[in-house]
Amino acid sequence: MRLIVEKIKSLMGQIGRPVRLMEVCGTHTVAIFRHGIRSLLPEGIRLLSGPGCPVCVTSIRNIDTAIAISKADDVIFTTFGDMMRVPGGRQSLSEARAEDADIRIVYSPLDALKFASENKDKMIVFFATGFETTSPSVAGTLFEAERRGIDNFYIYSVHKLVPPVLKALLDSGDVRVDGFILPGHVSTIIGSRPYEFIASDYKKPSVITGFDAEDILQAITMLLDQILSARADVEIQYKRVVKEHGNPKAVSLINEYFEPCGAHWRGIGVIPQSGLKLRDNVSHRDVKTVFDIDVPDHPEPKACSCGEVLRGIKIPPECPLFGKACTPDKPVGACMVSTEGSCAAYYRYRGSNSG
Repeated sequence: MRLIVEKIKSLMGQIGRPVRLMEVCGTHTVAIFRHGIRSLLPEGIRLLSGPGCPVCVTSIRNIDTAIAISKADDVIFTTFGDMMRVPGGRQSLSEARAEDADIRIVYSPLDALKFASENKDKMIVFFATGFETTSPSVAGTLFEAERRGIDNFYIYSVHKLVPPVLKALLDSGDVRVDGFILPGHVSTIIGSRPYEFIASDYKKPSVITGFDAEDILQAITMLLDQILSARADVEIQYKRVVKEHGNPKAVSLINEYFEPCGAHWRGIGVIPQSGLKLRDNVSHRDVKTVFDIDVPDHPEPKACSCGEVLRGIKIPPECPLFGKACTPDKPVGACMVSTEGSCAAYYRYRGSNSG
């Protein structure tokens, strides 16, 4: 690893200017802190977090809609545990459960399907969150629900897609980065091809990498080499897992049950074709066809910089609430909730080199 760090220092010396790199994935953000990556890098490299935390980007409106569904009669609402404390307009799912909404934490959508098979007199709704990594398992559960004829199983889909949000960030003009560290888990599903526009249209280098210290440092080396050579390519460092074409079977399964739609990203806004909704062949599984729920819009909390953090405009300590009014115990913004959230990671590893 020492040789990689020396290579990074040499490349930075040849580049001769500061470099800003965005790690898109929340898991990378945590790994960078856990491995002490920043302490190994020379001055001039600035690592910025991106919108790759699915908990963080789930909008206030999505949370409020989920809460409204959970409070309907004869509904058992199921969700991954990390969604429970995400702030909505007035409360979180955890607070709604304290008010007797029947909300249950599951570890997979198949757990929710099991509830449906055991509670025929209830509507079981699964809160389908996450990126391309989790959507194949939801699609597989829909297949199983159809095969077994479990008619009381429904989905509330707020799935998000990574390539469209990167395009939106690049189009916004707000994000000034020299290269992207692209997510490993998402890319095991979609491969490298969906990111090619980053190189061809925006002339930005990018590298898909794993989560070990050596993986991340190698990715930074590859990005710096592209910058020095004035190249813009989509490279795969994580070749032991990620292939150019991804996982065609998983992608096919997603496409069989889902189609792209506009989606609201917390702190960013509505991005066309960046979400997933159920296709017509399984639209009867869409809980929104059962409930006509129209929740009021609520603004982001005052002074919360979660949106700027998700766009790579700020780092968490630059938010006036960070570590004061907003902590993991009492989060104001969604970025402080998940362990993959940038603010939560900066807070946990505060005192380390986090600049």
